[in-house]
Amino acid sequence: MLKYKGYYGKAQYDPEAGLLHGEVLGLRDVVTFQGKSVAEIERAFKDSVDDYLDFCASRGESPEKPVTGKLPLRLNLATHRELAIYARLHNVSLNAAINELLDAALNERLSGQAARK
Repeated sequence: MLKYKGYYGKAQYDPEAGLLHGEVLGLRDVVTFQGKSVAEIERAFKDSVDDYLDFCASRGESPEKPVTGKLPLRLNLATHRELAIYARLHNVSLNAAINELLDAALNERLSGQAARK
């Protein structure tokens, strides 16, 4: 996973071409990059993000952000009820409760993945 200026990219090796190639994630626009080494792919990713930002600026458009912080979400009724109860018991908003629980679950999952590596 690559990160630069708030954008994320994923690269993989293509054995047929003998290249690493990747794409900036989370955009409707397709922004790709490639290189022959890790150093080249990292540079190409940054160059692609910069090119995308320059292109948007030249057109007077705001660049798309990979995420906005807003997530339309549908829950099953039981989960929604449990979350609402949790929020009330902890004197926080439903939004704060969801953020807290998701952060805890992600931290647990990510620390478990790091331990397996």
